[in-house]
Amino acid sequence: MPRPFKCRKVGRQPGVAYFKPCGAPACKVEEVVLAVDEFEAVRLADLDGLYQDDAAKKMNISRQTFGNIVGSAHKKIADAIVNGKAIKIEGGVYQMEQMRKCERM
Repeated sequence: MPRPFKCRKVGRQPGVAYFKPCGAPACKVEEVVLAVDEFEAVRLADLDGLYQDDAAKKMNISRQTFGNIVGSAHKKIADAIVNGKAIKIEGGVYQMEQMRKCERM
């Protein structure tokens, strides 16, 4: 039997949810979809400089799960940068810090 799913807490929505290579028409660029919880993991680890254990506590998940999420996000971001793809931030199962209910967005 799998472990029950723990809802991931997110501190804030991304201010900008779409990035694309300069000069490339949006209709001709492949997209990489970064989930909101992946965005939050990158923000906490890379921008805020938190250790994985501290960031995992903020997101209400285990350190291992946090490591998996941030690793997945780094791979998607690298794919977009190296291969000239757009990054679209959307979706996932998460809960805003001020909300009580976990929702699939």
